Amino acid sequence: MDCLRGCDYILHAGDISSQKILDQLEQIAPVKVVRGNNDKEWAEHLPLNLDFNLGGLRFYMTHKKKDLPKDLNDYDLVIYGHSHQYAETWLAPVGRKRTFLLNPGSCGPRRFIQPITMTILTVDDGGWIAKRIDIPHSSKEFAPKVDDRDIHRQIEIVVKETQKGQTVETIAKKHKLDPALVEQIVRLYVTHP
Repeated sequence: MDCLRGCDYILHAGDISSQKILDQLEQIAPVKVVRGNNDKEWAEHLPLNLDFNLGGLRFYMTHKKKDLPKDLNDYDLVIYGHSHQYAETWLAPVGRKRTFLLNPGSCGPRRFIQPITMTILTVDDGGWIAKRIDIPHSSKEFAPKVDDRDIHRQIEIVVKETQKGQTVETIAKKHKLDPALVEQIVRLYVTHP
């Protein structure tokens, strides 16, 4: 939250989780936000994509990269989320114009043992700079121990049980698997089937 203080705007590419988070962000700066696939009924009023101008730059924002328009040449910056993994790419220039694609990652609770990240975008008369911010996570977190020889079978079991509607706790207990590993497999399967 300290990184956001002093920002003129906050851009959020979805999977906000609750109106409470949006309310907290609005206390810091105006928020431009799109709805993510994990934002359920409470977020139905949020748009799926946004096309807007800020600081002399044209932005396009959506949650899933696959939902981006085919032609992005009119945009300076394109922001997306969904994978919760930081990524940045320059599209091939068209004339003198270049488009920057950015997934700032996820700065909420740590997911899938990925880094917790966000981006601070600084715009001035000389142009703009996107700076990746890595947010430290709890030192208590650890990766579950996994038998590499058996991981494929464990994933198959968890996916089949998830398809049957079983909970993480039930799957872990029934198959004597690490609950943290089961949760990660379920989350990956649910968000990226």
